[in-house]
Amino acid sequence: MLKRLLPLALATFAVGTDGYVIAGLLPSIATDLGVSTPSAGQLVTVFALTLALSAPIMGALTSSLDRRSALLISLAVFVIGNAVTAFGTSYGVVMAARIVTAVGAGIITAAASSTAAAIAPPERRGRALAFVLGGLTLATALGLPLGTLIGRADWHITLWAVAGIGMLAAIGIVVDLPRVMLPAASLPDRMGPLKQGRVLALLAVTSLAFLGTYTLYTYIGPTLRDATGGNESLLTLILLAWGVGTLAGNITAGRLVDRHDSARVLSGTLVFATLALALTPLAIHTLPSTLVWAVVWGVTVGIIVVPQQHRLIALSPAAAPVLLGLNSSALYIGVALGGGFGGLAQEWFGLAPAELGPVAAAVTALTLLWHLGTTRHPAAPMTPEPTSANQTESKARPAR
Repeated sequence: MLKRLLPLALATFAVGTDGYVIAGLLPSIATDLGVSTPSAGQLVTVFALTLALSAPIMGALTSSLDRRSALLISLAVFVIGNAVTAFGTSYGVVMAARIVTAVGAGIITAAASSTAAAIAPPERRGRALAFVLGGLTLATALGLPLGTLIGRADWHITLWAVAGIGMLAAIGIVVDLPRVMLPAASLPDRMGPLKQGRVLALLAVTSLAFLGTYTLYTYIGPTLRDATGGNESLLTLILLAWGVGTLAGNITAGRLVDRHDSARVLSGTLVFATLALALTPLAIHTLPSTLVWAVVWGVTVGIIVVPQQHRLIALSPAAAPVLLGLNSSALYIGVALGGGFGGLAQEWFGLAPAELGPVAAAVTALTLLWHLGTTRHPAAPMTPEPTSANQTESKARPAR
């Protein structure tokens, strides 16, 4: 099974690197394009918002395809978008290219996750999801700091590297992934679960959690200026510590949700995330304390998605592709709102980047309260329960 999951993880690694790396490159992008850092930060906001809004539409358009074909189409758009971004020399061109890239990225994570859930046995589903999502978290551990380091010479090179990773993922999918057929779902079908109050409540937790995270994370470079003294090598080191923490959190999350109640796992995670964010102004004055803070915060970020996915699948296993797609959209809505909120807080209220930490902590505390409210009532299956079941073809078509 690992061999089949590997190209899926590489695809999410490409998406994760693309989404995360911009934050580490914001100062150089802003300088090169002749805009302010908060304006450059809106590249993250627009990318995430486009991804969130286009994902259900693209998912509906490709739902009748086997998951391998859907992933290959989306990766092709993703690679082209990154290539155009790498060619970009103006803010408008780069913004347009990020929109194209986001359309391609919109269905990669959801398609990869639903495929992993379909081919894994129920008792190992949590670990399978964690492995595929490990591509996203590995992007923070390796892709983000390496991309930032490469981007010191020219940020365009980083985007070329991301395009190359996308191409490698596509090759891996052609070679190793079997045809996985899942029930087709139209756009109304995909939006249907939003009528369920339980689903909306869970998706709101995902959005709020990442709104809090990206209020600060989008501007992580300027935030860490005191700790790094403007040294980009030190910034890379701190981002690596954050990424290693995130990867550790992701690995831990898979085992935790296979053994413990997902809601409780998430509750504890949000408590630690709130504390880490609240301590940001105190923690980032020295390099050692910043490294510890980065690891702790990274662990909490790495855990969040897996228990959320597990809770949604528990509502209706047959509707897993639709629910995971909606959760992916909810995640990127949170990313978009966080990037926009953090930029507005700096421009409208004159907050320094480091002062965004307590603001993000307040949002995360609100997330915790909302989450606790959703756990007061036991999860019930979605109604009406879909009757179709996931179908997987165990034999891959030969690569052509």
